[in-house]
Amino acid sequence: MTNLNKIAIVILNWNGAELLKKFLPKVIQYSEQATIYVADNASTDDSVQVVTELFPSVKIIINNQNYGFAKGYNEALKDVQEPYYCLLNSDVEVTENWLSPILTIFENEPQTSIIQPKILDYKNKSYFEYAGAAGGFIDKFGYPYCRGRIFDTVEKDTNQYNDEAEIFWASGACFFIRKETYQQLKGFDDDFFAHQEEIDLCWRAFNNEKKIKYTSKSIVFHVGGATLDKANPKKTYLNFRNSLLMLTKNLPTHQLIPIIFIRLFLDGIAGVQFIAQGKLRHCFAIIKAHFVFYSKLFSFLEKRSRVQKSNYYQSKSILYQYFIKKGKVFVR
Repeated sequence: MTNLNKIAIVILNWNGAELLKKFLPKVIQYSEQATIYVADNASTDDSVQVVTELFPSVKIIINNQNYGFAKGYNEALKDVQEPYYCLLNSDVEVTENWLSPILTIFENEPQTSIIQPKILDYKNKSYFEYAGAAGGFIDKFGYPYCRGRIFDTVEKDTNQYNDEAEIFWASGACFFIRKETYQQLKGFDDDFFAHQEEIDLCWRAFNNEKKIKYTSKSIVFHVGGATLDKANPKKTYLNFRNSLLMLTKNLPTHQLIPIIFIRLFLDGIAGVQFIAQGKLRHCFAIIKAHFVFYSKLFSFLEKRSRVQKSNYYQSKSILYQYFIKKGKVFVR
């Protein structure tokens, strides 16, 4: 097998015809080492026609319904044969030579299973982008943050993360993973639908002794929020629900009950803050997330693997660091 077909770039699409018109040309231009797929999640716009007519070199995978991000990719990747997957959002602008550094790591570092490039903001290209930045971590209570982004504070790119480094999770906006790892871990968890499924997958990889890496030698620009804006209560619901489900699956046994209780309490505080801000729909989204979590609790306890490593977090409490100590930038 030659380098020309070692990477499969798979773009999951739902009603994103305009995004495909805008961003696919550069993906095609700068991805000679890859086969490009658009996996359509039962779009009701003319996405499939756009790809067929404007981008005939791109292969099309048709999902028979909108499965969301998690199951959408699980269904789409069943028949993709390339040994390395690149799961790419439809609102990402790639750059020249973005694939070569990734391929080099995969070929020379067999212990590295998942890779993320540097993700900058398409709308403000001198800043990191919220969803991934320079690689992700979580704190003891499961709150995600990134090198380059903690909560809503996003850093300017001043080359401070121009390196290659081990991280805890890679962003689903541009997510490289070995096919064998994806299959071994049985892909994303279908029950997540969307949001934090990539963190859950990375956590399971971590528990299975897989390395996850960031490289600044590969750069992409992400629009962010093109499918579901953060102001949408559905996004709040999915984030709060999926975070609790992820903790249930992956926390070490001795930490499971106390951390879940603390998170439920902290979620309550977040709900009160939403009320104070007049965002009642977001508060109700948290309440709904908790009730759905309770309904799924036992089924998710059954999903726990035999091994859960206890050194999963880099910071004990990113909430404390950010809101009490006013630590707005990443500190290792």
